[in-house]
Amino acid sequence: MRRTFLIAASVVAPALLATTASAPAATGSTASSARDWISVAQTYPMPARGKVNVVGHGYGHGHGMSQYGAEGAARQGLSWRQIVDFYYPGTKPERDRGRITVLISADTSSDVVVDHRSHLRVTKESTGATHVVPDRGNGTWRLVPARDPSRTKVQFYDGGWKRWMAFDGSVSFSAAGRPVRLHVGNAKLAYRGRLISAIPAAGSTDRDTVNSVDLDTYVRGVVPSEMPATWSPAAVQAQSVAARTYGAYEKAHPRARHFQICDTTACQVYRGVSGEHPRADAAVKATRGQVLVHRGEPAFTQFSSSSGGWTSANQFPYLPAKKDPYDGWSGNANHTWRISVDVSRIERAWPAIGNLRSIKVTRRDGNGQWKGRIQSLTLVGGKRNVTVSGDTFRFTLGLKSTWLTFKS
Repeated sequence: MRRTFLIAASVVAPALLATTASAPAATGSTASSARDWISVAQTYPMPARGKVNVVGHGYGHGHGMSQYGAEGAARQGLSWRQIVDFYYPGTKPERDRGRITVLISADTSSDVVVDHRSHLRVTKESTGATHVVPDRGNGTWRLVPARDPSRTKVQFYDGGWKRWMAFDGSVSFSAAGRPVRLHVGNAKLAYRGRLISAIPAAGSTDRDTVNSVDLDTYVRGVVPSEMPATWSPAAVQAQSVAARTYGAYEKAHPRARHFQICDTTACQVYRGVSGEHPRADAAVKATRGQVLVHRGEPAFTQFSSSSGGWTSANQFPYLPAKKDPYDGWSGNANHTWRISVDVSRIERAWPAIGNLRSIKVTRRDGNGQWKGRIQSLTLVGGKRNVTVSGDTFRFTLGLKSTWLTFKS
């Protein structure tokens, strides 16, 4: 929901990624319904060799909030509430102060290895029974599956791994709200809350590392990875509300039985303590607990880098296609973009066509210049024609969006 940066070079922050706040598996396709697309007949001749210019608007899927648009709106004086009202019409703020479980996808080993620290403890997840961990060996502890995969061993390192205790089921490390440093490959990453050695399914010998953390703390680790924390406070606050709501939606539609959300752009980026920033923390605090709801349920608050001037409709009424007057401020290099693509690159991507003669766009969403984003196009070749979706064409060629046209 990872990473190609979308921000202009002048903005120094690890944020605004090409695709973010993606659809959860339980939701299915994020595409607009068929009635939202219109038929077009647009034919673009291709040169026999050399390059074709591709001109486009926006970066990402265009559903929901434009992050550059949020900043543009904040620069015009809009509050976070006005920004989210514009991008998610029909929603209203309510409070959600629960916890969320996040898959730590980079930790692919079967054990959970942490550094000892004050207040380090282990908890049996099924009962909440907790034991304080003593300072032993070299100060490294781990949770690892026992020979019986339904049990978890707690071990410390002292010239080799030595047993301390064992428990039935999933077990976690925590430190009374203080960060715990998790070993991930050669790195050490700090997380608040509990780090769980989670059993994916009964009888499984696999384990996943899952971070259980309260929702506001989770959002602290998300926002600076999705938007520059140094942007206008109202924009960062709007991002905080969108990220918190997206997390609340995923809680209601969990990705798996043992975690609710992932930590990559397949969901939204979460980096724990290393992802936190004081100005983002201030935005999270200013919007503490606020989530957007629609008909009593958390909204699916998708967002992307830039709408290009029109948002794109999705399956929910609060994600409409609408003209976006805030996206086109001077700092947004993604509002309108241009790239040259070698025709031979298209031919290599779809070799069945032979020599590419023209591209025929047959369906768009009907909004904005060139009649909007492409839903389908046909590659007309010397050997055969191939029809692909706008998304397939975009991702295969690494383009910023499907709202594009071709210039000779």
